[in-house]
Amino acid sequence: MVVDDHPMWREGVARDLTEAGHLVVATSGEGRQAVRVAAAARPDVVVLDLQLPDVSGVEVIQGLRAVLPEVRVLMLSASGEPQSVLDAVKAGATGYLLKSAAPAEFLDAVRRTAAGEPVFTPGLAGLVLGEYRRLAAAPAAPHDEAPRLTERETEVLRLVAKGLSYKQIAERLGLSHRTVQNHVQNTLGKLQLHNRVELTRYAIEQGLDG
Repeated sequence: MVVDDHPMWREGVARDLTEAGHLVVATSGEGRQAVRVAAAARPDVVVLDLQLPDVSGVEVIQGLRAVLPEVRVLMLSASGEPQSVLDAVKAGATGYLLKSAAPAEFLDAVRRTAAGEPVFTPGLAGLVLGEYRRLAAAPAAPHDEAPRLTERETEVLRLVAKGLSYKQIAERLGLSHRTVQNHVQNTLGKLQLHNRVELTRYAIEQGLDG
């Protein structure tokens, strides 16, 4: 699903996605309408602009996650302001790409977002990881009992915390891309987390990024 208030840009993005073999189930130019449409169309990925005429992109993310908890949101914005990026990720965005990205970069970002990988315009990933490290340094409420992860799941989690992609983790550990995805999905289930961004924060809180 594509959400952007500029008709030509919205239609262009939808066309690029369709030509690349993706099924665009809906488009919208307003935030509140986007949440209503998404509830019916049930997209796997929403490509979302930050600035909308009625509500902010952050509010749209929150609305989307309320009606579709598993939806993955790729922010596509002209703004690379650090606070905008952090607000979007904290609200539940899977990735954040600037509109200056090349078409091939955008399509690759959509594919990776669909697979649950956090995708950021170069330079923004470090910003997000830095913020998570800052948050992890703050006192946290103790957990009653930490979920039990296998040795391999912990190993994969450690590499996730270091910012490696699924492909890089697979090459590092001598595993298939699918096996790495399965380990990540199993870990998400055990930890009751929703996406790899939340998983990265958890890993940093556990000190696994060293």
